[in-house]
Amino acid sequence: MNPDIQHFFHEPSGTVSYVVSDPETSSAAVIDPVLGFSADSGRTDQSSIEIVAAYIQQHELDLQWILETHAHADHLSGAQFLRRRLGGKVAIGEGIRDVQAHFGPVFNLGESFNADGRQFDHLFADNDVIDIGALRCRVLHTPGHTNDSVTYLIGNAAFVGDTVFMTDFGTARCDFPGGDAGKLYDSIQKLFALPDDTMIYLCHDYPPASRSLRFMTTLGEQKATNIHVGAGVARAAFIEMRQARDATLSLPALILPSIQVNIQAGRLPQPEDNEIAYIKIPLDAL
Repeated sequence: MNPDIQHFFHEPSGTVSYVVSDPETSSAAVIDPVLGFSADSGRTDQSSIEIVAAYIQQHELDLQWILETHAHADHLSGAQFLRRRLGGKVAIGEGIRDVQAHFGPVFNLGESFNADGRQFDHLFADNDVIDIGALRCRVLHTPGHTNDSVTYLIGNAAFVGDTVFMTDFGTARCDFPGGDAGKLYDSIQKLFALPDDTMIYLCHDYPPASRSLRFMTTLGEQKATNIHVGAGVARAAFIEMRQARDATLSLPALILPSIQVNIQAGRLPQPEDNEIAYIKIPLDAL
């Protein structure tokens, strides 16, 4: 059975979130929800996640899962907003433990922070299967961009996070802690073993002026024309290209606020004694 899929585009971060629902039971999951954040003002913006919540309520869907493809470095997760409003379990790949172990000390989160994934309701092992109503969702570990990256296979749809982008943009960077170009190549080959008519749903699009936003391709299109890994590009050539390209990239503008929130399943820092919450900015650490 194939799911009903509704996308939501958050233009400031270029992120696409999805509501995936079972047409028989109205059970639903949200993949990669976004909480807006302005680094200039330090203000959060709930407008994007409010739209997702309104869609779920309007269509009388039962939100069962809030699924993260990885701990994002370019936007804050809206998972906890949805969980408080509509319920559902917040889940991510079990590789999040490695990401937490690295970044907990960077942000000096202290002994109260546990790098064991307990902040999430569920951690997925490779090939775990969950139900969304009558839909079956299989979770594939697809590390490389980050060590916690996963792909969600639901019917004929694959939600790949940042593993690949549109074919004219290529593949994800691998220079974050725990990233590995060789692992990314192997993960993409794992995806390439799926049927060519598998629908690939992307987490981001950064379209050139020559085309409009696209967030969906087929696996066959990716295999044939992805500029970084399509048409049989060899592993060694991909690693060389990826490492050279990554060396030219600047860090995402929101990496510092995003990572410290997202490794805690989207929880914002607790307010201090003046009732104001603070994001930490470690100096000269990244």
